[in-house]
Amino acid sequence: MAKKGKKYIAAAKLVDKDKLYAANDAISLVKKASYASFDATVSAAYRLNIDTKKADQQIRGAVVLPNGTGKTQTVVVFAEGPQAQQAQDAGADFVGSDDLVQKIQDGWLDFDVAVATPPMMAKVGRLGRILGPKGLMPNPKTGTVTMDVTKAVNDIKAGQVTYRADKAGIVHAPIGKVSFDDDKLYENLKTLNDVILKAKPASAKGTYIQSLSIDPTFGPGVHIDTNSFK
Repeated sequence: MAKKGKKYIAAAKLVDKDKLYAANDAISLVKKASYASFDATVSAAYRLNIDTKKADQQIRGAVVLPNGTGKTQTVVVFAEGPQAQQAQDAGADFVGSDDLVQKIQDGWLDFDVAVATPPMMAKVGRLGRILGPKGLMPNPKTGTVTMDVTKAVNDIKAGQVTYRADKAGIVHAPIGKVSFDDDKLYENLKTLNDVILKAKPASAKGTYIQSLSIDPTFGPGVHIDTNSFK
C-alpha cells in the first residue's frame, strides 16, 4: 500500500470517512481538504449497481454543466463544406478533413475533444487505435458525431463533460474547480446527478446509486448522502 504524505494525512483528519455528508456540506469540506498549490479540479465518482456486460446497462453520455468546468477545452472538428465553416464560426480550434487525419496519424494530439460529422467517420475511423485508448474518439452518444457542429462546439466550450461507466460500474466526472463558489459547484453536481439518475437502465435492479463521493485533485474524498439533493 502506498504511503500517504503528511499533507494528505492532515487533510484526511478533516473528513469523517464513515459519514455521509449533505451535498452542500461535502462541497465546503472538499474545498477545505484540498492541499494542491494550484486551482484543483473537483471530481465526482459514482458507484452504480449496473452490469456493464449487458448492452442495455452501459451508461455513457454528455452533460453541459451550468457553471462550466473552469477549463478551456481545445476542440477539433472533422468536417467538410458548410459544416467546416460552421465549426470555424462556432470557435473550433482546429477544423479539417484528410489533413487533420494525417496530422493525428503523425503523432499530434494537442486537443481535448474531437467532433466529427457522420460522413467523416469513415476517415476518422482510421484513427480508432490512436483516439480510442485516449477517450478522444467521436461518438454519437456523447454528441460528438453530429451534423450540428455549431451546437456541439458551443456545448463543449460552455462546459460540457462526458461520462461513462467503466467495467466496475464507476462513473467519474469533473464538476468544477476548488475556486468556484460553493453554490456553483452544487449546481454543477446536482445537474450531473440528475443526468445520472435519468440514465438508470430499466433492467437495473436494487439500489442504483450505491455510493457518491467528491474529491479534489489532491485531497481525500468526501462521501455524499444522495438523498440530500431532494
